[in-house]
Amino acid sequence: MLDFTWKVFSQTGNVDTYLLFKEMEQEKSDRPELQSEELAELDFPIT
Repeated sequence: MLDFTWKVFSQTGNVDTYLLFKEMEQEKSDRPELQSEELAELDFPIT
């Protein structure tokens, strides 16, 4: 999910998207169990 948010920001330059990215990044570092969820999403991406 972080990769998607970053891609949207890099393509649009939208400040709100960047702030969302930073918020999600901070939450991920606060809750290490989210990292395994993100890895599972990479194994089985939602299309």
